[in-house]
Amino acid sequence: MFAALALDEGFGPAAIGFYRVFFALPFMWLVLLAAPGKAEKSARTRRPTGLLALAGFFFAIDLVSWHWSIKYTTVANATLLANFASLWVTLWAGRLFGERIAPSFFVALGLAFVGGAILMGASFRLNPERLFGDGLSLLTAISYGSYMLTVKKLRETCSPQEIMAWSGLFAVPLMLAAALASGETMGTTQLNGWLVLLGLALVSHFAGQGLIAYAFGHLPAALTSLNLLLQPVFAAALGWVLLDQALGGQQLLGAAIVLGALFFANRPAKAK
Repeated sequence: MFAALALDEGFGPAAIGFYRVFFALPFMWLVLLAAPGKAEKSARTRRPTGLLALAGFFFAIDLVSWHWSIKYTTVANATLLANFASLWVTLWAGRLFGERIAPSFFVALGLAFVGGAILMGASFRLNPERLFGDGLSLLTAISYGSYMLTVKKLRETCSPQEIMAWSGLFAVPLMLAAALASGETMGTTQLNGWLVLLGLALVSHFAGQGLIAYAFGHLPAALTSLNLLLQPVFAAALGWVLLDQALGGQQLLGAAIVLGALFFANRPAKAK
């Protein structure tokens, strides 16, 4: 939602991704430096710089392709196709982390996608004129899924604060280069535009991605990525509350299916 508003303010897609991380970066480093115990622990162990750089690389591709996809396809298409990151993570979680993926989990994943498609309703349509934007959405799914897998690996040795601070530091130059190379608008005289970017940085990146990084240290990668399919439901709810976009019966049905699938996947395992 913030990204769409920033596009309306005249910022280019790659520029939006750059400012999202750039404005959040000082807060990330403040949080990291405010935890001296964890900083000392990190200093005693060798920092996985290569993996941190890889996380920044994947996240930079994710943000640039995501914001470009919004420009070339519908928000519904971009949102739903980008959420295929959950499938990408699930397919690799067993191989990389030895996670056992039960058949029932794939059922829940499939139901969540069906519910998301119903929730999007007529807004989601495959159109030959939007194939480029839809392709960027799928690139977003692969790059974001790869980012999440990298974060899961990093959480074996790094705190979420360290991951967010260092990966952001590596991602910012890449996104700045992409924005400058494409000749995008990097500034505006409208205060509202900067406030939208600041909200995107603090809500979506600093808080949202920070909590996701925290979750990867406590939950399986496949389950964490599946729970991110709550995003379309939350976006629809925000549109109802903030933009007065009433939800019809079809949207409510789709939201119910998504929530039911997530409940099914997160239910506690029965004791033997």
